[in-house]
Amino acid sequence: MVKLPFFILTLFLLALGQSPAAERLSDYVRPFVGTEGEGNTYPGPSAPFGMVQLSPDTDKEIWETASGYEYSDPTIFGFSLTHLTGTGIPDLGDFLFVPQIGEAKLMSGTKGQPESGYLSGYSHNDEMAAAGYYKVKLQKPGVTVELTAGERAGMMRMTFPASDKASVLVDLEHVLSGKKWKVVWSHLRIEDNATVTGYHMVTGWAKERPLYFAARFSRPFDKAEIFSEGKPVIYDTYRFRSAKEAMGPSLRFLASYQTKEQEPILIKVAVSAVSAQNALKNLEAEIPGWDFDGLRESTRARWDRELARIKIEGSQEEKETFYTSLYHTFLAPNLYEDVTGEYLGFDHNTHKAQNFTNYTVFSLWDTYRATHPLFALIQARRDADMINSMLAHYDQSVEHMLPIWSLEANETWCMVGYHAVPVIVDAFLKGVKGFDISHAYEAIRTTAMNPHYDSVATYAKLGWVPFDKENESVSKTLEYAYDDFCVAQMARALGKKEDAAYFSKRADSYKNLFDPSVGLMRGKDSFGQWHSPFNPHSYDETAGVNDFTEGTSWQYSWYVPQDVPGLISLMGGKEAFAQKLDQLFTFKEADQNKGVSDIQGRIGEYWHGNEPSHHVIYLYSYAGQPWKAAERLREVVTTQYGNKPNSLSGNDDCGQTSAWYIFTCLGFYPVCPGSDYYVIGAPQLPKAVLQLSNGKTFTMTANHLSEANKYVQSVQVNGKSLDNPFLRFGELTKGGTVVFEMGPKPGSWGANPQIPK
Repeated sequence: MVKLPFFILTLFLLALGQSPAAERLSDYVRPFVGTEGEGNTYPGPSAPFGMVQLSPDTDKEIWETASGYEYSDPTIFGFSLTHLTGTGIPDLGDFLFVPQIGEAKLMSGTKGQPESGYLSGYSHNDEMAAAGYYKVKLQKPGVTVELTAGERAGMMRMTFPASDKASVLVDLEHVLSGKKWKVVWSHLRIEDNATVTGYHMVTGWAKERPLYFAARFSRPFDKAEIFSEGKPVIYDTYRFRSAKEAMGPSLRFLASYQTKEQEPILIKVAVSAVSAQNALKNLEAEIPGWDFDGLRESTRARWDRELARIKIEGSQEEKETFYTSLYHTFLAPNLYEDVTGEYLGFDHNTHKAQNFTNYTVFSLWDTYRATHPLFALIQARRDADMINSMLAHYDQSVEHMLPIWSLEANETWCMVGYHAVPVIVDAFLKGVKGFDISHAYEAIRTTAMNPHYDSVATYAKLGWVPFDKENESVSKTLEYAYDDFCVAQMARALGKKEDAAYFSKRADSYKNLFDPSVGLMRGKDSFGQWHSPFNPHSYDETAGVNDFTEGTSWQYSWYVPQDVPGLISLMGGKEAFAQKLDQLFTFKEADQNKGVSDIQGRIGEYWHGNEPSHHVIYLYSYAGQPWKAAERLREVVTTQYGNKPNSLSGNDDCGQTSAWYIFTCLGFYPVCPGSDYYVIGAPQLPKAVLQLSNGKTFTMTANHLSEANKYVQSVQVNGKSLDNPFLRFGELTKGGTVVFEMGPKPGSWGANPQIPK
């Protein structure tokens, strides 16, 4: 008998007993994705749907840097507490924190002359980001800054070199897009020898946006100063009766220290839209101690739980791309409520949320398409809270309107349509609980009937929005018609027959703008005359009028999600419809559209970088040619998504572009939210398991999926063959399985679609 040495035997037995470390889905998140180019995401930490987003700002003036951070920028201004994710318009960037060494600078300086202010260079080699964490070393002061965040409060850890002149500046005048948006008033108060609170009122994209903050430092200040318009606030001046408190349009706070080598100074920060005292309450409730790493781990664990709502199999790159997309989808809308339950209402009064959690940042023209339908599947509780937040907005609105694009107690009136309607109707039809159905119906109907909103009254009378009365007239007509379909859906479900008939008729209004002579949608004036001259490829204005919203006739002519069979009929049948889709993808880029900076991801006239195109590839399935959808979906997934900073082809728009990727990887997409079906495309992952909101699981498997095997050969749902390229919501939420058999060539599957009614 061979005897093994005891220590070898021990190691062998230990190895047998070891299990691999549990997979942490947060490890796959790459926050830099979308920070280079047009994605407009930010790399800093946020909790899921959090109220604070601590992140570096590399630009505060350029319109295109809407999130405050551009990966290619060589300098950093500092670190502010709030950020939008993926929007095309900048705002927020509230309360900039700037560590410095030497004589403190109160102004930022410029990119051309960073030495003139507190701007500092940095290197990506000294920078990292993860879910709930960010770190960078600033070259000018030699300070390493780390950020982490909870829901309403966050922490900074600034590690200083040895210096007699170390400081942290808090700039209340800093906001994103500072050339256009302005701080009109602010207030600062030194509460004690380690705490400062403040407020500013910003007129920006949100026209009247107040925000309060509280900051508590781990070390008492060696010296604390307030500066107003660049001058120190001193006791017994004409304007200020105390050096510890000031108000005005241009305020800054400076905390000064003597530091030892590698000395960390921690700062706890929180915000509130209600009061400075509420900001302090948020801070004290969420971060009672000074455990930076504990908060970081707690937030990371939150992300692990949220990301686990969908578990996938795939390559490392596929997992990084997928979970970064899911991460981006779960960054917004944002919590907008203090630990007291109080929030600033749309009427700018303080309200207390009753039996719901209040949210803000509703980019509804974007997110009704895929983001909210995803929430209805796997985030139903939050979706209900968001709907209750929209209903509160409706109650507080002087116009009794649901939000269009609401931002921190403000309506920006950005984009077109009234797309809170499909969000509410989709949730209602899919069984989301937790909101008052009769109240919700009142709100969607009243919103759709508002006579003051963007020619809705004229649209209801004529059957179209006339271009001589309203800009973006074709887009508005088409989007109103879809929203009206959703109102009709809810009315029908509630037994309101007259309303259902009325809004169903309005939903057919798209037919009034289809010009059979050109086979596309075209503007009409108040007298029913076609808009001439007509260039279906033009993104530019004609005679001061643009009939389309961020698009062309070639892109918007496919926007009839509520009645694709009707559109197919107008275009001459399935074969002609499919040929026209082919044409869309093979156009050469129109010369006049080359300068549209924020709309990229172009395949012919298909622009994946903007939302009007997001459903279009799936229309092949309605025409009985799902294999063409498979080809184009694979092209978009492999060329316009990834795990690099420049991997998003357009604005992420509060997670919509990322949500498109999530659904597409799963093999189906909600072309028409407000209906009870998804359109099957082609899965992009071998396996995914969804943890549904009803507690059940649904597993998608794509057998033999590979680079070559991109075509669906057959589908089984819960063991039964499905030949139709449409998946009913009820089948999915029963729990169970959908199994795709994939192959290298197009097959006959889906060639004879039975389009759901």
